[in-house]
Amino acid sequence: MKYLLDSHTLLWATSQSQLLSETARREIAAPQNIIFVSLVSLWELRLKESLGKLKILPDFYRQLPEMGYELLPLSLAHIETFGNLPWHHKDPFDRMLVAQAMTEQLTLMTRDAALLQYEVSVMKI
Repeated sequence: MKYLLDSHTLLWATSQSQLLSETARREIAAPQNIIFVSLVSLWELRLKESLGKLKILPDFYRQLPEMGYELLPLSLAHIETFGNLPWHHKDPFDRMLVAQAMTEQLTLMTRDAALLQYEVSVMKI
């Protein structure tokens, strides 16, 4: 399987948080699965850091590929899909993750129930 982690799922996965379900933990650790992290999520986390809402270790972003995560850049196809999404969700970061998951045929790992309204594969964590 190919998964796309949303921002809080990434934070929970990298911190071994008990908030992450056992199923999600297993899927992220399974060597046959490819786990993507969008640069959009990293942008969102960095924004929250700059606002003082979040504290992340300085080398966190650079270590993600070493931890086995695949970085997913933003493409024109993602932007086109984003523009065609219904307005079930107002958060632009979450909407872009939905667009990326749809375009790349990834399963989005999230706890955000509002994202279930989209025609995208979602694993609720």
